[in-house]
Amino acid sequence: MSALRFGYGTNGFANHRLTDALAVIADLGYEGVALTLDHDHLDPFAPDLARRTDDLASTLDRLGLSVVVETGARYLLDPWHKHAPTLLHDDPAKRLEFLRRAVRIGADLGAEAVSFWSGVTPAGVTDPWDRLVRGCAELVECAAAAGVTLGFEPEPGMLVDDIAAWRRLHADLGAPPGFGITLDIGHCRCLEPLPVPDCVLAVADHLVNVQIDDMRRGTHEHLEFGTGEIDFPPVLRALSEAGYRGLVAVELPRHSHAAPTVAAQSIEFLRKAQAIGEAV
Repeated sequence: MSALRFGYGTNGFANHRLTDALAVIADLGYEGVALTLDHDHLDPFAPDLARRTDDLASTLDRLGLSVVVETGARYLLDPWHKHAPTLLHDDPAKRLEFLRRAVRIGADLGAEAVSFWSGVTPAGVTDPWDRLVRGCAELVECAAAAGVTLGFEPEPGMLVDDIAAWRRLHADLGAPPGFGITLDIGHCRCLEPLPVPDCVLAVADHLVNVQIDDMRRGTHEHLEFGTGEIDFPPVLRALSEAGYRGLVAVELPRHSHAAPTVAAQSIEFLRKAQAIGEAV
């Protein structure tokens, strides 16, 4: 069994300066951070990226925080359309450039993984899977050259929405060693056919990044712990028994209005759930 390391996602601290968010996260006892690249938190398209990334690396080191890089910013690439463009659009150039920059940032920060997803199939697109495979293949090559691990996240409502679709994508890419899975625990409860702990064990060999939140069956809404349907002690025990050593980062992107309070309550909940799981 491995000791779990809890982190917190900066998309749940959208109203904080990044340095302030990191300080709060570290002060609460989290061991890492899931950094969503966005206009307010290390904008990858703003000037002087190399210096700002270097400054961030120093801050993370000083605070003792590990990092994964997340790429789910909503309006970074298009102020009118959420998450657009994706790898599935007619012109995915902005998305590809964003992901390439995320890989370079991940390399410079020593990130444990860079996470991304497929997107929703745009209206009128008849070959979304082929487009996704082409885009992912290009990113796999970029990440391999940079020595960065990729975590691809199945996301409810997107082209790749579950573990089965991730397995198909992984196979179609030729099963590259640096192409793992980002598993959102809430998503497992939302739509996977297996119980949540079984989902963890099913992908243990490919698991490079974990997001954690509560959720209800059939509803894609990230909930605070204890307000959904997930029994967390068995989930955390499964992660530990699987030998997972990456971050387990709280994913509550719509709770920035009360970020310090929610983050404090979240780590207390997770520590208690972990202790219960270990005692069984």
